[in-house]
Amino acid sequence: MSILAAVVVPHPPIILPEVGKGEEEKISKTSNAYKKVMSRVVEMNPDTIIITSPHTILYADYFHISPSESARGDMTQFHAPQVDLTINYDTEFVKRLSELAENENIPAGTMGERSPRLDHGTMIPVRFLEKSGLDLKKVKFLRIGLSGLNSEIHYKFGQKISKVAEELGRRVIFVASGDLSHKLKKDGPYGFVNEGPKFDDEVMKILGEGNFLQLLTMDKNMCKKAAECGLRSFWIMAGALDRKKIKPEFLSYEGTFGVGYGIVWFDIDGEDNGRNFDEQLKELKKYENLKRKGKEDEFVKLARLSLETFVKTHKPAEIPANLPEEMLNRRAGAFVSLHKDGELRGCIGTIAPTKDNIAQEIIQNAISACSRDPRFSPVTVDELDDIEYSVDILSEAERVFSLEDLDVKKYGVIVENGGRQGLLLPDLEGVDTVQQQVAIAMRKGNIPNNQPINLWRFEVIRHH
Repeated sequence: MSILAAVVVPHPPIILPEVGKGEEEKISKTSNAYKKVMSRVVEMNPDTIIITSPHTILYADYFHISPSESARGDMTQFHAPQVDLTINYDTEFVKRLSELAENENIPAGTMGERSPRLDHGTMIPVRFLEKSGLDLKKVKFLRIGLSGLNSEIHYKFGQKISKVAEELGRRVIFVASGDLSHKLKKDGPYGFVNEGPKFDDEVMKILGEGNFLQLLTMDKNMCKKAAECGLRSFWIMAGALDRKKIKPEFLSYEGTFGVGYGIVWFDIDGEDNGRNFDEQLKELKKYENLKRKGKEDEFVKLARLSLETFVKTHKPAEIPANLPEEMLNRRAGAFVSLHKDGELRGCIGTIAPTKDNIAQEIIQNAISACSRDPRFSPVTVDELDDIEYSVDILSEAERVFSLEDLDVKKYGVIVENGGRQGLLLPDLEGVDTVQQQVAIAMRKGNIPNNQPINLWRFEVIRHH
């Protein structure tokens, strides 16, 4: 057998009467839909239920699969210790999935168990299953954590889950546990941003239509600003449903408490090789990479040439012919920034010129950004097609004596205290005030908050 069905569910503790104490009635649509889908799960008589949860053990570069024979948890932290659950793990499934992931170079397994106790992202769906009549002693579970890796790897991991289910002949239900945006209301626990309802609208539409390519390629900045919870859980589910003909059913959506709760059921009705979203994603990335390279100016092209040459040969690139005169005859500080999958992958630069011209400055700083940024491992050959570049050419820094002389969008800032110095470029995502800008620059320079500082400002010409 394989995956019988899948379901996206939220995990608000308040939905349990023991926790909500009447407040759960305000999300009755979610509660009723939850009961409906979990009754379906019980009727399908699965061998194994897989739950992916954002609140179990999470690593930036590793999927944690819970080990051991069983695990227990309760809702004491939500003032309901009487909600006490124990589940048994499908240890054969865990072992085979860990082996297959290792063979396929997917960073997943049972290492790094920090706490064996069940998290609420797992307990809420298990509680609804129990209340729907599931005998927890007769069904096995897998509890899987998410990671900070990209959508492609989450999808690939989901494919391996489906493959193991087929190999072992398991009747499997996949439960993708995850809330949506946490920023839907000004009076909610996390406040409001415009991206909150936008994210929820998009996700629920995508899930309702089963368009997983759109799910894998959602705007990362919007997702981050929306403070989403379950997207990576949904990515793994999408991979588990790879090449399967599905019938999505939208059951409910509510944002009563300022957090989005959505429930979508996925029936499986045979195979559909057209739903090969891993291949479609690869083709889309190839197209976007070619389009991006076609728009790069000479500054960015040189940064790319330098980085790719160094990663492949471990030698610096030669200065190419026919560069603009400015790059050959002018000296200036320069920063080379690298991004991958919307996240910073390296950034190194020079405040003032250290080379004979801008071209040499870019060549050297591109090498440093890919190999000497202490925050990141060196860039590998396999990553080259996924790297996006920006090059900032700095003006000469000028001393300023007040925060009023700074502008977070126009000027970068240099802070100095004794021999310590920190720099932050202008117009960065998430840096909205001068106070933020200076504080971050101080942290980068390891300058304590209570120390006096000298300030400089500079402008940049940014090349994408």
